[in-house]
Amino acid sequence: ALYDIAKEFFETLKLDPNTRMLDVTLTGSLATYNWSDYSDADLHILIDFNLLKEREMAEDYFKQKIQNWNRTHQILIKGFEVEIYIQDSNEPHHANGIYSVMDDRWIKEPSRYRQEIDYDTVQKKAASLMAQIDDVYESYAEKDYQIALKTAENLIERIKKYRRSGLSTKGVNSVENLVFKILRRNDYIKKLISLKILAYDHSMSVNGA
Repeated sequence: ALYDIAKEFFETLKLDPNTRMLDVTLTGSLATYNWSDYSDADLHILIDFNLLKEREMAEDYFKQKIQNWNRTHQILIKGFEVEIYIQDSNEPHHANGIYSVMDDRWIKEPSRYRQEIDYDTVQKKAASLMAQIDDVYESYAEKDYQIALKTAENLIERIKKYRRSGLSTKGVNSVENLVFKILRRNDYIKKLISLKILAYDHSMSVNGA
């Protein structure tokens, strides 16, 4: 079922025939011993980004397609929501467990370990970022569209780099990744992306006389 989901999504990208789906992997907490009822089925589609003619443009295109798919679909596998991601096959992926859905084998078998989680820091950082996202909404509500847009763009990039830093150093149970999961679970990531789009649309609109 996971492979079918990935294949159908990949076909919607309508890429050059030379750009193939090299693998489909299940990663994240569901591929480890640290899963919970709140875990997502992180489904990664691997392609060779070096084959893309306009790499930067293609990456932006992928982001929009992924965001749209994750926003408009709620497919459950054994009760866990599927989240799709397109991964460059040339870049390392930091995870405790990686399972090839395409080849039906472990690429990296998870190991059992106990990691102390700083819940207090996670809660404080998540609360801080949620407050900043709420501030973006206030700017938008006050029709300060340019400020809302710029702040939203900066926050999105900061959160991406923040999460990436945590994954590369301490993995899925890092403070940074757990903060991101709280923001996503509380729909604050979706709220921030929506505010960015709305602020952009309003800033580019021209009112009638």
